[in-house]
Amino acid sequence: MPIYSKDCKKEELYMEFRDLKRQYQSLKSDIDLRMHEVIEQTNFIQGKQVVELEKQLADYTGVKHCVSCANGTDALQLALMAWNVGEKDAVFVPDFTFFSSGEVVSAVNAVPIFVDVEQDTYNVDCNSLESMIQKIIQEGKLQPKVIVTVDLFGQPADYSKIRKIADKYHLYILEDAAQGFGGRIGNKMVCSFGDISTTSFFPAKPLGCYGDGGAIFTDNDEWAELLKSYRVHGKGSSKYDNVRIGMNSRLDTLQAAILLAKLPAFSDKELEWMQDIAVKYTERLKNIVETPFIKEGFYSSWAQYTIQLSNKMVRDGLQVYLKEQGIPSAVYYQKPMHRQAAFEKNRYDDNDYPVTNKLSETVLSLPFHPYMKEQEIILITDAIKAYLRRIKND
Repeated sequence: MPIYSKDCKKEELYMEFRDLKRQYQSLKSDIDLRMHEVIEQTNFIQGKQVVELEKQLADYTGVKHCVSCANGTDALQLALMAWNVGEKDAVFVPDFTFFSSGEVVSAVNAVPIFVDVEQDTYNVDCNSLESMIQKIIQEGKLQPKVIVTVDLFGQPADYSKIRKIADKYHLYILEDAAQGFGGRIGNKMVCSFGDISTTSFFPAKPLGCYGDGGAIFTDNDEWAELLKSYRVHGKGSSKYDNVRIGMNSRLDTLQAAILLAKLPAFSDKELEWMQDIAVKYTERLKNIVETPFIKEGFYSSWAQYTIQLSNKMVRDGLQVYLKEQGIPSAVYYQKPMHRQAAFEKNRYDDNDYPVTNKLSETVLSLPFHPYMKEQEIILITDAIKAYLRRIKND
């Protein structure tokens, strides 16, 4: 039986994993006004709101150029295209991440080389990274070209260490900040650490629109112009002057308008609220499960609040139990990248990824968003404690 009180109203029994409805109700007047302006102007593709958003995002991250696009996956692929990454190039990608981080590498005919991650931060393990780079160099079949870093679950990767490795082997850094937008190290913002950085505005992301959307960031003038060309069919002086093979990847004006309405709340209060919610979760779960670890001086944007359980049986059992209580949860990610059938031909060694293999069996992400009520946190954490007590006594 659900752990909710019998006195709860029916509408209170339903809990969202990331409650976009509450956010919309809070920001409704601003969002509606912005959307209505676009509908009245009827400039739905590359309207002035897109240009305004790109400027605001560039200012927010402290990067010279922001180039918006249709989604976070295209953002990654456009970056690789701007660098002319292709056949016989090796691109190093964390093994514990969403499929698109490696998918785009194969899409440009390069080879993804997966790298193990740190158990506490979930981000790229620099020892594994350098070992894989050296292995590829010794084999002599592929040319190391790019390191894709993923700011997983909102925490930035360790860019001071990664930059030293990139410089040592003359590699580009492509920062995949699909989950990390709003995070920072010290005062330096996520999306400013890569030679090119990308993010996603998928609705469930820390800053999300109401469809798909993405953006690319760089300080390099030449790359910025290439990115603008590639996102619109490889255009030259106009979209009817095509000087290279590109793609159709424009952020539509309605999505830009929604992001313009949401960005002030995101930067002024939502990030702080999510930090407070994370602290409350950790206070109630410390010494019960393994809670998220944030490095000193690092600031997470909390795309997910992810705990670790002792093994797969306990993790899966807890997820079932939470569902019975009306509490949603999710496993990110159930299958390591190197085990995905799409990459089968590359023949990865399972022994190279001990941490990722373990994480895929033990992680569980809990409901998390800036509009959570404290009572919900109490209900969720009490349910976790109740389940763990029950299996301990069985």
